[in-house]
Amino acid sequence: PAGTARELAWWITVPHDATGLEYEATVREQGGGAASDRLKVVQKVTPAVPVRTVQAVLTQVRAPVAAVLPIEKPADAVSGRGGINIQIKPVLAASLTGVRDYMDHYAYTCLEQKISRAVAMKNNALWQATMAQLPSYLDSDGLLKYFPVMRQGSDSLTAYILAVASEGGYEIPDYLRDRMTAGLQQFVEGRVIRYGTLATADLAIRKLSALEALSRYKQADVKLLTSIPIDPNLWPTSALLDWINILQRLTDIPQREKRLKEGQQILRGRMNLQGTRMTFSTERMDQLWWLMSSSDGNAVRSMLSLMNLEGWQDDLPRLAAGALGRMQRGHWDTTTANAWGILAMDKFSIKYEKTPVGGTTKVALNGKTRSVDWHKSPAGGGLSLNWPTGRETIQVSHNGTGTPWVTIGATAALNLTKPFSSGFRVTRTVTKLVDDANMSLSSTEDNGRATNFNVGDVVRVHLDMEAQSDMAWVVLNDPIPAGASILRTGLGGDSLLFSAGEKTRSFAQEAFTERSQEAFRVYYEYVPKGKWSTEYTLRLNNEGAFQMPASRLEALYAPEMFGETPVRPLTVTGKKQ
Repeated sequence: PAGTARELAWWITVPHDATGLEYEATVREQGGGAASDRLKVVQKVTPAVPVRTVQAVLTQVRAPVAAVLPIEKPADAVSGRGGINIQIKPVLAASLTGVRDYMDHYAYTCLEQKISRAVAMKNNALWQATMAQLPSYLDSDGLLKYFPVMRQGSDSLTAYILAVASEGGYEIPDYLRDRMTAGLQQFVEGRVIRYGTLATADLAIRKLSALEALSRYKQADVKLLTSIPIDPNLWPTSALLDWINILQRLTDIPQREKRLKEGQQILRGRMNLQGTRMTFSTERMDQLWWLMSSSDGNAVRSMLSLMNLEGWQDDLPRLAAGALGRMQRGHWDTTTANAWGILAMDKFSIKYEKTPVGGTTKVALNGKTRSVDWHKSPAGGGLSLNWPTGRETIQVSHNGTGTPWVTIGATAALNLTKPFSSGFRVTRTVTKLVDDANMSLSSTEDNGRATNFNVGDVVRVHLDMEAQSDMAWVVLNDPIPAGASILRTGLGGDSLLFSAGEKTRSFAQEAFTERSQEAFRVYYEYVPKGKWSTEYTLRLNNEGAFQMPASRLEALYAPEMFGETPVRPLTVTGKKQ
């Protein structure tokens, strides 16, 4: 009737493999009138049990030897989801689909991750969008912050973004680049002070990283080296690579040739290229996670540092193979390593892969064979196969010229049924605060289990966390049901009364809290060993039965450190009358 409002509702079952849903509702005037209206909404879908890569191999096929990979579906995989994805490409640079898929689905959003995703996915639109936001990340000294709300910028982050932009040929607006280089110059000179995240002697390492970035823009001066004690034998590999790069660009450094030769000898002495995986003898001290540095990153960066040096040309294919051997599940360990890896493999392909691929490449599994004819498909091809019923073997063979690259990725949806801890632990408790029928506070605690919830109820989510060691840059990701709204956003319909009782007991240094439509996320700049907790308040707005992914606590630059706990299904019924 005129002057009234009504709610209309439709029950929808979300398909397993959906990544988004599009709704369109149209109303028309009855009785032949012309009045009408239409509403169109696009909704993102996050999988409750995500399909993840459980096994991946990237290999070169050389005739007449076939590549062989045993394959078997995980026993606890969800039926009907996942499978075997095979990509056959003529050059290495086009074969890193596992890296691009990993970065495409990466959920976190600090400045480094936006930049690394743009580089790894070669996404110019994302790069330009990030450049448009870059002024909000600059501090008063010209250094970039991980999040705009932070007080001070980071010399390490600024150096990384300048370096990766230069290596990949990405443009930073002149006025921003000039402020960033000026900020790094003042940092190296000691006029801008930035203390490290950890109380450790890393100032020389950070200054080398800043000087390496400045050298790419002809903003480095030999005089800046006077503030850095030069002792490459004692440096981690990331700093040694920075030093080798600086020596290649600054030609007026005293005893430059001798020092460059010495740096290469030290690096060669640390490398182990036996087998299919490159390792370093200094890997224990190379894991500088608070500086976004890892051994995977060092492996791919070494290719870039040595690409144009005499004496390494015959070793570069072995370095590339060794760096690829460090991959797990089709990608390297950190976002920065994946960005550097894409750049390194692109340049390797341009310089070393000049023989065109011809003939036919065949893939055989479970008695069935498929092939790629390089005359008809010079860019290669891909195919998807279902999981075999038992243990089978995939064979890939090539008959023709060149050596194609084959990526075999096995994906499956693995349901987390109990908490898992690897350096971190997280537990979750949900308490109903407000019952929509009478708006009274209650203390009904569900301990993570599904209970009786109604549309309009307000609940408090309490998360207890524990770290087994100190760690920098840790993120908590706790999912929320579709349509629910996290309070304390400052938007309409918010309530300071309901969220006033939220308690946080923590010595962790919180950098940014993200209250999105899919999850509650907290980014910690530093987490000390021990226990801490946080809370947030949620209003349930939608009726339905909601399956949700696990709650996860993880270290961004030490991915082996994480903890997960399953989130039980949540059922929300209509408003009480």
